[in-house]
Amino acid sequence: MTRAQLDKQPGEVAAMFDRTARRYDLVNDVISLGQVRLWRKAVAAAVDAGPGELVLDLGAGTGTSTDAFTTLGARAIASDFSLGMLRTGVRRHGGNALSGDGVPFIAGDALRLPFADDSFDAVTISVALRNVHDTSQALREMLRVTKPGGRLAVLEFSHVTFGPFDLVYREYLMRLLPKVAKVFGSNDDSYEYLAESIRDWPDQRTLARTIQQAGWERVAWRNLTMGIVALHRGFKPA
Repeated sequence: MTRAQLDKQPGEVAAMFDRTARRYDLVNDVISLGQVRLWRKAVAAAVDAGPGELVLDLGAGTGTSTDAFTTLGARAIASDFSLGMLRTGVRRHGGNALSGDGVPFIAGDALRLPFADDSFDAVTISVALRNVHDTSQALREMLRVTKPGGRLAVLEFSHVTFGPFDLVYREYLMRLLPKVAKVFGSNDDSYEYLAESIRDWPDQRTLARTIQQAGWERVAWRNLTMGIVALHRGFKPA
């Protein structure tokens, strides 16, 4: 099998990301026209974690997103279920599972997180929630490992809010994205899956409702880049 299916069986999705790991960060930067860097900063600002706080960066891949939290002085754990992504991240952070800047890389399934209850001041997941087999269960697991009063930040591809641009964006997404990935040496079959998973993902309001139903309160969102992605926030009841 060369690509994952949209029923998002964990083994298929993990294998897909294993194959794309080496070029994943480069291709993301190219296909987003550099916007991914601004999105990471927006997530870090929303989480607003400082010294003494512990952040779980779920679906962290190579740990590029995790660096945004440690830069602000917080401690952070990078967790992902793709061993290929984690290995790439470990190499880029000095060759040890506990990197030189103090970021542990830990293999973990979002549906059964290997962490104790009430462990983290904040939990975040960026452009990875749609790849999880059971969205609601993953959100409940994130709630479980977050301290009372702690916060959640979910960055995910969403629905463009400007109609004329939406037509252009969808054409790029479905036709050009896999071709661009292939040019830069990544697995174009994987990016066909990613394009389809973005297209089929629910809109901002529907995701907010799912987060709230999982037990998070004060759920809100804001659109970035005209709704190409949306940043949802929530809090665990104190």
